[in-house]
Amino acid sequence: MYRRWRQFVILPMLIVLLFMPVKAFAAKKLIPMGEAIGIQLQLSHVFVAHDVLLASNQWMKGGAVIEKINDITVKTLADAKKAVARQGQQKWTIKNEGKEVTLELQEQEAEHVISFLKDETDGVGTLTYIDPETKNYGALGHQIVDSTLQEAPNFHAGSIFLASIQQIRKSIPGQPGYKISSIEKHQDRLGSIDKNTVYGIFGRWEDGYQQSLPKAIEIMHEKDIKAGKAEIYTAIKGSKVETFSIEITKVENERLEFIVTDKKLIEKTGGILQGMSGSPIIQDGRFVGAVTHMFVEEPKKGAAITVAEMLKKSS
Repeated sequence: MYRRWRQFVILPMLIVLLFMPVKAFAAKKLIPMGEAIGIQLQLSHVFVAHDVLLASNQWMKGGAVIEKINDITVKTLADAKKAVARQGQQKWTIKNEGKEVTLELQEQEAEHVISFLKDETDGVGTLTYIDPETKNYGALGHQIVDSTLQEAPNFHAGSIFLASIQQIRKSIPGQPGYKISSIEKHQDRLGSIDKNTVYGIFGRWEDGYQQSLPKAIEIMHEKDIKAGKAEIYTAIKGSKVETFSIEITKVENERLEFIVTDKKLIEKTGGILQGMSGSPIIQDGRFVGAVTHMFVEEPKKGAAITVAEMLKKSS
């Protein structure tokens, strides 16, 4: 009965589709960016940022969660500072690797330990795209991993800000370079961070950008990407986005590899830098993908994810 019923309903549907007028569907368009951005995640707990040896010869290990100070529940760094302001010996309840421990700290020692605590993760990356239809953005092309926790952190809020590149440390074989930048927090934030995934960070664009946005261009799907010349958009000085030439060498499903061929970029950076993740890749006037990684021993060689895959995973 079930099979006959399925066949009965599918056949009329096919007939209807055959007689439906053919419509041309517009290709998806995104605005390619390339601006350096400061990234800030407000963590769900207060963590110890580095190992701290206490006067009692006990260790407060990096990554431990501060749960209470003098029976005051600690959720933010401000909570911890307020609790530590109380005079006298203090009891700290911390959780490390699933085990809860109570430590006793003297007043001055507690004030010292405060400087080793954190309730946010900061970083620098590159803004990849803005969707002109939804006003959502995508950046980085990979996940934010907290250096202390060595994993993607739980967070309750996040923001991106415009960053300005002040200096470059060039990449050399075996030693990745990086961008030295300042974050323009005096400006309005550019957007929220709602998701931190293996394909990048995603959130809502809030129009804090004070310059006119580039024109939206059609995205290129995996089947159309080919080995050959392409470009990346990225900032290596100030907040100015520049265009640099690359050569796509390999395309495999949603991943691709490329080599930097632009003489100026090689001279200034040595190739790919930390902080360049998220830089848009353009081929034949269409939006191909975003830079995600560099090859440490070959800094002119990089890897990327297609923007079609990045967009798919953002929803």
